[in-house]
Amino acid sequence: MANSYDILIIGGGPGGYVAAIRAAQLGLRTAVVEREHLGGICLNWGCIPAKALLRSADIFRYARRAKEFGLTISGEVGFDPAALVKRSRDVAARLNAGVDFLMKKNKIDVIWGEATLSAPGEVLVASPPGFGDRPQFQKPKTALGEGSYKAKHIVIATGARPRSIPGVEPDGRLVWTYFEALLPSKMPKSLLIVGAGAIGVEFASFYRAFGAQVTLIEALPQILPAEDAEIAAFARKSFEKQGVEILAGATIARLDKKDDSVVATIAVAGGAERTLEVERVISAAGVVANVEHLGLEALGVKIERGVIATDGLLRTNVAGVYAIGDVAGPPMLAHKAEHEGVVCVEAIKGLTVHPIDKTKIPACTYCHPQIASVGLTEAAARHAGFDVKIGRFPFLGNGKAIAMGEAEGLVKTIFDAKSGRLLGAHLVGAEVTELIQGFVVAMNLETTEQELIDAVFPHPTLSETMHESVLDAFGRVIHM
Repeated sequence: MANSYDILIIGGGPGGYVAAIRAAQLGLRTAVVEREHLGGICLNWGCIPAKALLRSADIFRYARRAKEFGLTISGEVGFDPAALVKRSRDVAARLNAGVDFLMKKNKIDVIWGEATLSAPGEVLVASPPGFGDRPQFQKPKTALGEGSYKAKHIVIATGARPRSIPGVEPDGRLVWTYFEALLPSKMPKSLLIVGAGAIGVEFASFYRAFGAQVTLIEALPQILPAEDAEIAAFARKSFEKQGVEILAGATIARLDKKDDSVVATIAVAGGAERTLEVERVISAAGVVANVEHLGLEALGVKIERGVIATDGLLRTNVAGVYAIGDVAGPPMLAHKAEHEGVVCVEAIKGLTVHPIDKTKIPACTYCHPQIASVGLTEAAARHAGFDVKIGRFPFLGNGKAIAMGEAEGLVKTIFDAKSGRLLGAHLVGAEVTELIQGFVVAMNLETTEQELIDAVFPHPTLSETMHESVLDAFGRVIHM
C-alpha cells in the first residue's frame, strides 16, 4: 500500500532523520512526518545557528585583540547585526537543504504536516499549524501531505520547546525565547538572562561580546548546575572578568514592561530585592518535551515527569510505539537523540544492540570560554562511594594555549583510585568541545589510567593538557 510503511517517524530533527536514514539503510520502508523544518530545532533554531553567531563573536573578540598578535587593523572594528543574523540563517538553511537531500538519497518519504496517533499502527497527518513570523524554509517539493498513514513501527521524535517560567512569559518583543534571541534586529544595550544553564551562558557570551550589559541570574546556588562545581566556579570568574553580572540563588519576583524596556524585580539571596531596568529579557530556563496533541493518552502511552517513558531500547509500554530524543527524556542533547535513533531502529530490525550508557554522553557548552564534560562530577563520584584520584592541569602550562592567546582554561579528571577507571572528565577553555571526545572514547573502551599515561599525545597541542591532567591525578605531572 502506498501509505503503508515499516517505520514511520514523527519529527524530522536530529533523532528523527538519523533514525530514518538508518532504517532505510537496513532495507525498511521509511517515512518521516515533519510539521516545520527538516533538521528540527537543533539545526534550525538551536545548535547550528547559535554556533554560527558565537563564531562571529569569537572572531570579533580576536579582531579587537589584533595588536596582541602583532597585527594592525585600520579603523575601529565594527559589526552589522543584520549580517550576523543572515550568516546564521544561511548556515541553517544550507544544512536544512542537506537533510532534504539525504531523505531523497535514501528514498525516505517526507510527509508534511502535524501527526496524531489515531489508532494502533495508524497516524493521521493534518496541515501544519504555522509558526507566526519565524522564517520558514521551503517545503520539500516531493513531500506528501494530509492523510492517514499506516506503519508497523511508529517512532516519536517530536523534540522539545522553550520552557516558560511563570511571570517571565515570552511575548516575542520585550521578553525573548531563543527564537527571538537568534534574530536581533539590533543589539540591545542591556539584557537580563533568566537561567544560567548552557543556553543562558551561550547567549550571555554572544551579547556581551558585542557590548551589551548582561545580567545572568540562576535560581540555584551554582551557575551551570549540571557541571562539576570547580569548573562552574572557574567559568563564573571568567564571565565576571568579561563584565557579565551574575546573580546565583536569585529569582524573578516581577517584570514590569515599558514601551521599549523591562523593569525586573529580582529576589536575591538572603531575601532582599533589587530592581534592574534592561532593554530585553531572555528566558533561558531549559526546554519541555513536546508530548501534547499526539494522541498518546488515547493509546495509553505512559508519560512520566513530562517525557515519554521508554526502556533501554527506546520502546514505550505500547507495542509498536517508540520514543527517542528530547521527548524521551534527559539529557536533552542532539547527539543523544541521534544515537537513540540508531539503537531504536537496529533493535526493531532485530540486530544485537546495547542500551545507551547515559553516563558516557558528553555535554558541550559553546560560551567563552567553552565548557565540556563527560561522566561523573567529583561530588557525584564521592557520593557514589568511590575513593577518587583527582587530576588538574591549567592551560597556563600549555605551550599551544599560550601561543593561541588562550591561556585561560582547566582540565580536570576523576579516577577510581582502586581500579584506575576514568569516572569523569571536565574541561573549560578554548576548543574543549573538540577535546572532550578523547575522554569519551577512553571511557567507552574502559581505558585505565595506565593506558592514558602510556599514550603519546602530539606536541604542541591543547590535547596535552588532557595527558597532564591524567598524570597529575597519579602524582606524575610534568609541566606544573
